[in-house]
Amino acid sequence: MNINTIVQNYINSKNNEEFDPYYIYISQTIKDQCQIFQNISYKNKSIHFASMANIHPHFLEIVKNEGVNLFVNSVSHLNIAIDVGFRGKEIIFTSSALSVKTMKYLENLDVQLNVDSPNQLKQWLKLFPEKSIGIRCNIGDKVKPYSTHAGFFIGKNSRLGFTREEIRQITDKSKINGLHLYVGTDIFDITYFINCYKALIEIAYDFSELEYLNFGGGFGVSADGGTLFNTSEFDTKITELMNQVSKEKKKSIKLIIEPGRIIGCIAGFFVCYVTDIKVRDDKQLVGLNASAVQFSRPLLYPENARHPIGIIRNGVQLFSDKMKPTTIFGCSTYSRDIFSNNTELPELKIGDIIVFGNAGSYSASSHMQFLGFPKPEEFFV
Repeated sequence: MNINTIVQNYINSKNNEEFDPYYIYISQTIKDQCQIFQNISYKNKSIHFASMANIHPHFLEIVKNEGVNLFVNSVSHLNIAIDVGFRGKEIIFTSSALSVKTMKYLENLDVQLNVDSPNQLKQWLKLFPEKSIGIRCNIGDKVKPYSTHAGFFIGKNSRLGFTREEIRQITDKSKINGLHLYVGTDIFDITYFINCYKALIEIAYDFSELEYLNFGGGFGVSADGGTLFNTSEFDTKITELMNQVSKEKKKSIKLIIEPGRIIGCIAGFFVCYVTDIKVRDDKQLVGLNASAVQFSRPLLYPENARHPIGIIRNGVQLFSDKMKPTTIFGCSTYSRDIFSNNTELPELKIGDIIVFGNAGSYSASSHMQFLGFPKPEEFFV
């Protein structure tokens, strides 16, 4: 179903001209993205959706029904996962600076935990000397790290994971049953992924009890949503790599992947409407009935967050050859309450509906209370 039709049908169902901003998700698109990863050829695998991308319970129910498990990094998200029905090893918990209280809670639930530092490993083994554990690894300078819009996730500029030297200093490696790696976010370069994975595999040969390699996520989605990560090529290369590892280890090593933004990004839309227009020189400043704290990727990543914009007027998508320089701003006095700066849009009118695409991940889940605007409702079709 066309998104314009979906949005207009919902507005008509409310039987009024004004509405609060909201998110809408196309459930089938979420399912399709789940199945792309479920169809990776390597058999001994487990796909875990990264819940930071979208923690709405119905979203999680969709991925669970598609056979996809979950990755979380907080107790709050863990509890939501449990309420939805995820259990034990269906949940991977990877975070940093865990308290003893949290470690005890995780052990009681039998989730798969990856710790982030030598001190965290010592604490865990002191508490649970018979329990196996995974570790998050920083492969250092084995591969030149990419600087992504969220910073560095490997290399000397990243705080995350065990360094190679710290890994060498682990005295009893028999307690380590898995290695975790996350190389960055919104990356399309498959060669970069594979080179990073190979660097982790070099470390893996020192662990006799290794059961899994967790290569994280970070699979790219283009700004306009038109280009997705080449999962077909990725499938071929990751399957070849894992078959080689399993052959050399003389046992089947589980492949774990944690796709996040790519699962729901293009499935979601943020919907609001124009409440004000100012004209300054040749530029239109367009005010919305929403704040960027309700759709916060442009606020968090002002230089990088780009979302396709659709305009609906009287139930029909607006197209025009005449475009004007446009800034779209939110309904607070905060100077950075900006949705889009220096974009080109048709001449808008008060009451026009604005639909931001690529809003299914890291959008509703990153709502802030900062400016006092409520979290928008989320609807699934």
